[in-house]
Amino acid sequence: MVECVVKDWQGADAGSASLDLKVAKAENAPHIVHRALVRQMANARQGTVSTKTRAEVSGGGRKPWRQKGTGRARAGSNRSPLWRGGGVIFGPKPRDYSLKMNRKERRLALRTALQGQVENLIVVEDFTDKLPRPKTKEMAQALANWGVERGSKVLMILAERDENVYLSARNIDGLRLISATNLNVFDILAADRIVVTASALEKVKEVYGD
Repeated sequence: MVECVVKDWQGADAGSASLDLKVAKAENAPHIVHRALVRQMANARQGTVSTKTRAEVSGGGRKPWRQKGTGRARAGSNRSPLWRGGGVIFGPKPRDYSLKMNRKERRLALRTALQGQVENLIVVEDFTDKLPRPKTKEMAQALANWGVERGSKVLMILAERDENVYLSARNIDGLRLISATNLNVFDILAADRIVVTASALEKVKEVYGD
């Protein structure tokens, strides 16, 4: 169990919260997190890239010149892969890159990745009432109050999407918003700092805590 200090809108200490998630064993943690990351990135690939073989390239039906007597190498088609404008040998074709991983393993990898980022975790009080209207300047100032360095990659986890918070945060460079129910390994590992509201932390423990 890890005790985290909860900060208010101005950055002052306002209480504490605990993070206690069931994680993978130390010897298995890097492997299972890596598998989950590779799976997520592979499943994001479209797999629609395609090249044409010599059978699919238009033209090439007529033999360019007679077989013998010209002094040139014999050729049966001007769409041979050896020719400019010809087909592609062993080129990419549409395919499915998706990988499978058991649900329990995925959730274990997610919990392990989040617990591994505990040193970069900043827990804050719910602040939706502090933004009655979208205000990027106030959101940026709040991040500074919480100790987030300018230019850092920040993942902000909310219990649920709030339009004013979203509009206030979307123009801040390096800041990504996500709801507690949509966590993923890539965003957690890519973040320099993770800002999570107290209610979002409770939802994380409720949804992912086994």
